[in-house]
Amino acid sequence: MEELFYTCPYCFSEVSILADLSVDEQEYIEDCERCCNPIEFKLIAQHGNLIDFQWQPIEQ
Repeated sequence: MEELFYTCPYCFSEVSILADLSVDEQEYIEDCERCCNPIEFKLIAQHGNLIDFQWQPIEQ
């Protein structure tokens, strides 16, 4: 597990998630730990190394 930091697109706080980089491609939704709004995460890893990390707000 690796801790990844990002800026919340809603409250603009710097927060983090734990990512399992043994999985090559991941896409999931998780709430911001500060403001509780949903964020969509997309991660791409290769051989345990992070290649791409994107996040965006969920349009409601």
